[in-house]
Order: sequence, then C-alpha cells, then structure tokens
Amino acid sequence: MQIPTPWRRLGLVVAVSGALAACGKETPNTETTAETAPQAEQQPVQNESAAPAGKPQLSDTEQAQVDTMAADLHKYVKILASDAYEGRAPATEGEEKTVNYLADQFEELGLEPGATDADGNPSWFQQVPVVEMQIESTPMEISGDNFDRELQPLTDMVAFTQRQTESSVLEESELVFVGYGIVAPENDWNDYAGLDMSGKTAVILVNDPGYATQDENLFNGNAMTYYGRWSYKFVEAARQGADGAIVIHETGAAGYPWEVVSGSWSGTQISLAAEDKNTDRVAVEAWMTDDSAKAIFEAAGLDLAVETEAAKNRDFKAKPLNLNASVKLKNQLRTSDSRNVVAKLPGTEHPDEAVIYTAHWDHLGINENTAGEDHIFNGAVDNATGTAGLLAMARQAAAMPERPKRSLVFVAVTAEESGLLGSKYYAANPVVPLEKTVAGINFDAMGVLGPMRDVIVVGYGNSELEKLLEKTAQKQGRYLAPEEHPERGYFYRSDHFSLAKKGVPMLYFDSGSDSFEHGREWAQQKLEEYTAHAYHKPGDEYDPDWNLKGAAMDLQLGLQLGLQLANSRDWPNWYEGNEFRAIRDASADSRD
Repeated sequence: MQIPTPWRRLGLVVAVSGALAACGKETPNTETTAETAPQAEQQPVQNESAAPAGKPQLSDTEQAQVDTMAADLHKYVKILASDAYEGRAPATEGEEKTVNYLADQFEELGLEPGATDADGNPSWFQQVPVVEMQIESTPMEISGDNFDRELQPLTDMVAFTQRQTESSVLEESELVFVGYGIVAPENDWNDYAGLDMSGKTAVILVNDPGYATQDENLFNGNAMTYYGRWSYKFVEAARQGADGAIVIHETGAAGYPWEVVSGSWSGTQISLAAEDKNTDRVAVEAWMTDDSAKAIFEAAGLDLAVETEAAKNRDFKAKPLNLNASVKLKNQLRTSDSRNVVAKLPGTEHPDEAVIYTAHWDHLGINENTAGEDHIFNGAVDNATGTAGLLAMARQAAAMPERPKRSLVFVAVTAEESGLLGSKYYAANPVVPLEKTVAGINFDAMGVLGPMRDVIVVGYGNSELEKLLEKTAQKQGRYLAPEEHPERGYFYRSDHFSLAKKGVPMLYFDSGSDSFEHGREWAQQKLEEYTAHAYHKPGDEYDPDWNLKGAAMDLQLGLQLGLQLANSRDWPNWYEGNEFRAIRDASADSRD
C-alpha cells in the first residue's frame, strides 16, 4: 500500500486489483480469444450467508502443499516484518537488509538472477534511481478580508512537493474551488473551463462525480475512475498552470481516514529521480481536513455542502474563494539507488516470453512523528505477506520435476508506498519486453484470517484472465466476486497498474470475507478492526496466530494460473472496450 499515496486497500484481506490485462495476439483458443466483458447478469454474486460454509475442496496432496506454503509464509513474514528490518523503507538500512535477504532466498531456492548490473552481468537487483526528500512544512496561512487562520501540519493539513528542489513555496496564492478538478472530454466534463490558473491554487474534492451522484451513467457510477484519484488531480492542476493544489479529505470518498493521509505524507518522501527535477509539477501539493475546508468556505461566504452539491453537475463553474494561501516547504534532498529484486525461472522452450509475479517489499519505515512509543511501521500484512508469497511460490515452482516452457519472473518492487515507483520504473525498463510478457499477477496485503470462499477481483470484467482464475478457484470450492467497495479506487492503488497502463495483462486478486470456518460477518468485523488499528500504522505487526492457509490457497491459484499460461501458447487479452486493449493489440505482431 503506497505511502505518499494512500491509495491502498483498507482491508486486511483487501479487495484486489484485478484483471487488468492487455491485448495479446490471440491464439485459436476458446478461453482467450477476443471477447467482450461479461454482462452484469453474468457477474458472480457473493454468498451473503453469515454462517460457516463447509471446507475448501482440496485433495490430500493439495492440502499438504497449502500447509507447507502457509508455514513458509509464517517464516518469511516473521523475518521481513521484524523490527530489525526497520519498516523496510527505501534508501535505508532497512532496504539493505530486505533486498539482500530476498536475493539470498531466491538463490537458495535455485532461481537465477533476472536483472543485469551496469556492466551487463547477471544481477538480482535492478537499480531504481530515487530522490529522498525530508520535507519540513510551516503552517499554511489562509488570509483574506477579516480572516486569518493558520492550518497546522498533520492536524489540519499536510503539504508536500514533487519538485526535487531545496525549497518550494506558495506566497498569497489565490484559492479557487474547482469542484472535482477533472477534465474529461469523453464525459463532456471540464471543471477548469474558462479558468486561468496561473498564480492560483486549486481546491479540489476527492473522488469523482459518478461516486458522488451514484449515477451509473456518469463516469463509472459508484466505481471510482482514475479521475477520482488524488494523483490525477495534482497532475491536472499542474497541466492547468496552477501554483498549488489542495485536496479536501473526506473519509468515505477517499476510502481511508485522515490518519492515513497524515501518516503517509509526513516524514521522508521518495520519488523517481527526474532530469527536470519535476519542475512541471505544482509548487505545493496538499490535503486539508474536511473541518478545515468547512471553515475556509465559511470565511469565503460559502457553504461547503452546497458547493459540493453544485460540483456534481456538468454546468458547475469554478468559484474564487477570495482567500489566499501561503506555505513554505524546506527540503533536505538525498539521491540514491533503491532496488527491485528480480529472480527468474527460465523457460525450456520460450525463455524470452514470461509470466510475471509482482509484490512490493517496501513499507513506511520509521516515522518519529507518530504518536506513541512505537515508531516502526513494520508492514506485516502490507506487504510482507505478498513479498513472502513470491518466495513461497518460487520454492514450489523451482521444485517442480519439469520447468515450464515459458519463463517465470518474480519481481519484488520498491517504493510502492511512494507512488508505485518501483513498478513504474520496471515498466519503463522491463527485463522481459512488455510485448513478450504474457501476463502478470500481483500480490499485496494478503489475507491472514484463513480460507475464504470468495476470491475478490477488483475491476471485475476487464480481462480474459478472470475466466482462467474462475476455473482454478472452482476447483478449490471457491467463487469469484467483484470488489465490495469499487468507490475506493483499489484498481489504481497497487503495482499491477504500472504494467497495465503499458498494456500487459495483469491480475490482482485476494481472499474476500466469506470465511469457510466463521462466515462473513466475523471476517468483515476483523477487516474493519485491521483498518482502524493497523492499516498504515505501527500496529501492522506479525502475529504467529495468523491463519495463513487462505493466503496460501490464493498463492496456489496464482501459481497454477501462471503455469497454465507458461505451458501454453496463449496470449490473454483485455475484453473489447477496455482502455488498455489497444496498447496490447499494437504489439501483437511481435508475438508468435
């Protein structure tokens, strides 16, 4: 779960970021030839019973494999989430311990280095150039006629910058309320119409009008689109020439509480090194609390609730607040290389083609600004579980009597919590060309509550990978289900998205909340407890009492699906109408 990008799931068995696939060159195969997305009536329906519902359908051999994999997960997670690894922040001693441990384990399991060093020699590490910024913020002063208020860092607002410079400021920048801050011609929507934003700061609502209105015909209805992500809003404000951008936090619309924002955006921030130092970004990016926004709108003679209602309509017109914002950021910069860890199990017949497995090894490190005595963000669920899963799958794959025909590539990426940086860098510098990457599966914040009947696919209805997953899941006595909270935008929050944007078919799935043993109500309560007490907090620590057999079953699904593709000539595709299909189709001639 990303840090300066509180984009991630809130659940402990969080919904998954599913089926993002690209369009591969199709092979005559009824399972993977071009198809359109399933119709609504064909989508799986979650079992709403609260009572326990039997046991998974596993043979004795399969149960033994699940038990072994669960034991492996306990071993690996206990180490990766220990205090000795200091929260696994990039560009720290915690990274050094983490990446070396992963490389040692992959080597011990019999895999080969998947990357190359500067001299072209095989290496476990893909160097990812990053800039580490320790940002100090003054209070943000909001001033105007008969109004002067200071918003305090962490409690009222958080301010930061993507500019890789020693300082960045807003000086009496005029505040303009721009609604949702969206320019979407395909939706006939432009919140910046007629505006000149130079010298101004955009004040922006989180999420998008589809979620706000629950109109299925507006954007994507309740399901968040990319226009709803804070990351899009900051970039769009920069495209409009603004000096600054402030997103108003609202727990329901954002999908996470204020503590996630303040914890994620305080302390050290990481970004990919950029030749232009990111000078094309706004000078200051920020979030403010809902209460702070209400007070500012009141000072402007406006009612935030009324203006929010007006922003839901296409005829919305941006409004100057007749108030100015001033804030100064001081940055301590350090340039370094972080690392993706890349391991390969070469294919026997088509080693230049690969199925890729991803998980991010990083978490939030140590943050002294955190209340309480424990300042280490161990990230046990998020994402020591997924990282451990790569090792557990690699062990089973390497022990097979026959290797697959296509290669399997395991990539533990860095800096996901900082904005999917490691996967973004990999997507721009892949060890296997993206047009030869058959598909990928991402694991992030896996379930620790035991086996679940439902397999959650975020963004259900995107790719043909879902049919393959569904058949495999049915063999375990499980069913596929759409995400329960599409409004939270999980599809855009993990590393699969970096490769999906490049056209690679990616699948991100996880256990749901329909417990075989305890039923749905029990599981959902546990998930809420995790969200409240552990998500992006020091409380996300390893527990030896976790039941990791459900996570092991998910990993088995991923391994079996990957092996099926690796031993075939299939190229799974996005469904017709998916936004990534054209990208994949454009590279079809490069595939056999």
